[in-house]
Amino acid sequence: MTFNNSRIPRTVTTITPQRISFVGGGTDLPSFYTNHGGSVISSAINQYVYVTVKQHSPLFDEAYRLSYSKTEHVDSLDDIENSIARECLRLVRVEPPLYIATAADLPASSGLGSSSSFAVGLLNALHLLRGERVSPAQLAEEACEIEINILGNPIGKQDQYAAAFGGLNHIVFKKNGRVEIDHLVLQKNLINEIFDNSLLIWTGIQRDATIILDKQNKNIKSNQASYNSLIEDTRNCKELMLNPSNDFLTHFGNLLEKSWQTKKSLEKTISSSVMDELHTKVKYLGGLGGKLSGAGGGGFFYEIVPKDKKVSMLNIFGNNKVLTVAYEPSGSRLLSEIF
Repeated sequence: MTFNNSRIPRTVTTITPQRISFVGGGTDLPSFYTNHGGSVISSAINQYVYVTVKQHSPLFDEAYRLSYSKTEHVDSLDDIENSIARECLRLVRVEPPLYIATAADLPASSGLGSSSSFAVGLLNALHLLRGERVSPAQLAEEACEIEINILGNPIGKQDQYAAAFGGLNHIVFKKNGRVEIDHLVLQKNLINEIFDNSLLIWTGIQRDATIILDKQNKNIKSNQASYNSLIEDTRNCKELMLNPSNDFLTHFGNLLEKSWQTKKSLEKTISSSVMDELHTKVKYLGGLGGKLSGAGGGGFFYEIVPKDKKVSMLNIFGNNKVLTVAYEPSGSRLLSEIF
């Protein structure tokens, strides 16, 4: 949809959630789902990536200024080092000069989908700056086109959809590339109960998962049984969420634990002895089960921890290692605009 040109903003800021993938991660890789179909259950969380795009004053005498973990001042689109930003600007054309700034609530490369949240948030901002309001599905597909097809990153498609749509979703990846979203509405405030009894535990390791995913992609055929198990875990998780028992948290923790042990078998660098020890310690202190978020190699453990155990976890690990998060029902959206 295109707005009246007289109301096209000169500055926009978008807010885009990050996500936690509960089960099915890895089956969203094109090398798997194009042959077998994939299935993931994930939820957006209240940790965000913020992107501001504004018409830059020509007085600065530069075509593009980008501010993220570094600052870029360039006169040509081809010279932009940030590959996602560069390709977003190619796909959704906005005339320079432009200023682009991004910030996030959590460290990058931590397994919560921040790169895809940035891509979705920037695409959203660029469309808004053109006077266009586009659907979550279009934002997700454009982000996938950039990250997977144009840049050739060995990643899956779940993060882009989680960022664009928000909420709790069963995301199905068809063999033909089509993606179906089943938005899950849980009874008895169950989604808040899940997050009230959850913690993110920081491993202290920021990692580039590219090497892990490259190896995982190459080993898909030899790990077929494990991938089938991950698909089965997704079906079981959905059934458990939609028909919860009185001891739901115990069953949910056990399912995450089972899925994590399967995920570790896909590639030996997904975990390490240090990370295994951290996870074991959480379980010893009362955790009901969990998994490393994202492709592996570092980032955050997502753990099911009963509310009455949270204080002891905080005291033991410290507030620089333990993070409480909540459910985010909305996807990427406009935060502010200036005309």
